[in-house]
Parts: sequence; structure tokens; C-alpha cells
Amino acid sequence: MLGYYFDLALRSFRRNKVLTALMVLAIALGIGASMTTLTVFHVLSGDPLPGKSDRVFYPQMDPRSMSGYSEGEDPEFQMTRFDAEALLRDGRGKHQALMTAGAVAVEPQRSGLDPFLAGARFTSADFFPMFEAPMLHGTPWTAAEDESRDRVAVISTELNERLFDGANSVGRTLRLDQNDFRIVGVLDRWRPTPRFYDVTASRFGEVEQVFLPFSTSRDLDLGTSGSMNCWGNSSGDPEGQRGVNAPCTWLQYWVELDSAGDAGEYLRYLSNYSDQQREAGRFERPTNVRLHDVMGWLDENQIVPSDVRLQTWLALGFLLVCLVNTVGLLLAKFLRRSSEIGVRRALGASRRAIFAQCLVEAGTVGLAGGVLGLGLALLGLWAVRQQPVGYASLAHLDATMLVTTFVLAIAASLVAGLLPAWRACQVAPAIQLKSQ
Repeated sequence: MLGYYFDLALRSFRRNKVLTALMVLAIALGIGASMTTLTVFHVLSGDPLPGKSDRVFYPQMDPRSMSGYSEGEDPEFQMTRFDAEALLRDGRGKHQALMTAGAVAVEPQRSGLDPFLAGARFTSADFFPMFEAPMLHGTPWTAAEDESRDRVAVISTELNERLFDGANSVGRTLRLDQNDFRIVGVLDRWRPTPRFYDVTASRFGEVEQVFLPFSTSRDLDLGTSGSMNCWGNSSGDPEGQRGVNAPCTWLQYWVELDSAGDAGEYLRYLSNYSDQQREAGRFERPTNVRLHDVMGWLDENQIVPSDVRLQTWLALGFLLVCLVNTVGLLLAKFLRRSSEIGVRRALGASRRAIFAQCLVEAGTVGLAGGVLGLGLALLGLWAVRQQPVGYASLAHLDATMLVTTFVLAIAASLVAGLLPAWRACQVAPAIQLKSQ
């Protein structure tokens, strides 16, 4: 029966080409605008660590002095080196890693390549298994190599292609800041979105090109980048603001637990640690610890830009306006066929059959609008990719949003067709036959 109703809808389209075109265009404009913004929102608000984001946590504590203290304020955004290294040694999680961003001068050993700066991440061995960073060649370094401050490195696929033409470079030498490092692994292509592990830097950018042991980076005094907050005098530390005892927070710290249910126990561990540090005279403020999982941390930092949220709501509002216009057009179209509907009723068609026929016609309009709207959405996403924003290159339609485009278009048109279909099935056949 649906096939018959679909055939009737196509015949109706041919009889009322202008009206049909207006309805398809109204649906297409609403779908194109809404799917452009919804796709961007979908990309930026996705889970960057699917399957385990509820087991990976970002701990926070407050090591600051009482100067400027205000009850109820948030703890420090990052950790001091002393605290991060202490938590790392305790190893209360399945995996744990401290980290910070940096930059290193790469000195290529092949002719034709000049030295260049590359983004670096100074971290510990558990970074790779905790975040499931895929390896193309080799393996990450080990905790033992962290301890011994070995000069080892993991590089990105892009850097491997640039320096070694994509060959397996494990075991080869990489010269960074006038120091030789042994390559132990090459990352496969990997770009978690958002780049959750360090929201102080580019939140939607590429991952770093070089990964080095944090201990080695401090041993060689490699330059770091990123935000830092200090509240005391660090002149007594030979390493300055990045020394072990410096009163400065500048490191990110992540921990993976065996299950999400272990978060309460780990939070108590953080509270006990904070209490101990206050008794030792390091912490002055009352215990103030937090523990966010990956998605909670992204929500806490409002990773999705406010303008993207606003654009999404505006686009959905525009879709609603388009649907209201479609309701009016469908109502006009169906009521113009009152005599035809009256004849069908007189020949035995039930109100339910008339209602179903009208809804199939509305759904067919939505299908056509979805096809045209998909083209408009692709055009809109192309326009987004031309913008000078960090997430521009990520604006692509994936399979999920492709299906969503047609589901939304058909569902929207069916909703728009409810009132016109109901009005159409209320047509009294006797009145229509008498008027003929």
C-alpha cells in the first residue's frame, strides 16, 4: 500500500510543480543550515576516548598559599611538579602520566632539509597505553627508561615521513636541540578530537610530532610551553619555576582506573594526600580536590565554543520556521484536492487511508528536501573549512551525520504534515460530491 501512496505522491508532484518545489526548498534550506551546524557541534563535542573515557580521570588539588583565598573557589587547573611526580610514584591507578607541551629544534640528517621547530610533548611511559595511542612501528618507551632518563623518542607518522620517507625508523637517531635521541616508536595517524589531554593548548589541533620522557626533558632543560601559575618565590630552586620544589602549577596529570566505580576511592586518596601535604607545611588552604572523567573535564572547560552552540540553536530555529512554512504549503495543497479526496472517501477509502496517503506525500517531500539539503550542508561545511578557526579542518560529514540528515528531513516533514493530513481526512464526501 505504501508503494501505491508513493506513486500517488509522485503524480501529485507533477501536477503541482511550483508548490512542490517551494516545499522541497523550504525543507532543504532548514536541513542544510541545521545539519551544517549540527555536524560541527557533533565533531567538537564527541568522545575523544570512546570505550574508556569514563575510566580516565583528571585530578585537581589546591597547593596555593592563603594569599587571595576565597572559600568555594575551584582548585588549581594544573599540578606542581612535586605533586605530579609524587602521584606518579605512588601509582594508585592502572595507568598514570604527567605531561606538558614543548618545542624542540629538529636537525635533519638527510640533505636538502633545513632545521625546523616541532611541537613536542614531554610525558611518561603510560601516556600511550592510557590514551590508546596507536603505534605504526615499534613501541613506546618503558617506565624503566623514564627512571633512567634515557634519550628515547616516539615520533608522529608525519615527522617520520618528512625525515625518513615513511620507512620504519625504529632504532635510528633523531637529533633534537643538539642532543641525539634513539627512536623507539612511530605513532600511527592519531588525532583525538577534542585534544582532551591538554586543553591549555590548541584544543582541536594536531597531536605533537615528538614525544619524549618528561624526566629526560628536565635533565636536558628542554623548553616548555603552556600556562603556568606561581604564587611564591622560586629563586631558591636551581631549575627556577619548573623545579621540583617551585610553587608553580604547570603540569597536566591523568590517571586511568580499573573501573569508573573506583573514582570515589581515588578521590579519598587525593584528599588524604592533600591533608598530608598541609600537615607538612606545603599546602596552606583547606583540602579542595576534584576528579573529572574525560567528558566531565571537557564539559567543565566548555570545550565546544559558545559561538558554535549559538549557531546550532539559531539553525534549529531556522528549521522550525521552514517547517511552519511547509505546514502552510501542505495545508494549501491538500485542501485544494478536497474534491479528489471526497471522491475517494465516497468510493470507500477510510479516513485512516487518506491520512496515511497525505503523510506519505509529506515524507516524500522530506526525502527530496533531504537530498537537496545534503548538498547545501556539504556546501556549508566547505565554507566552515575556509574559516580561520582551529576546528575548521574537522568540519566533515561522517556516516552518522549522513544518516541523521535524511532521518531529520523525513521526520521534520512528517511532523509538518500531521495537521494538513488531519484536515484532509476530515473532508466530508457528501459536500464535495454535491458541489461537483
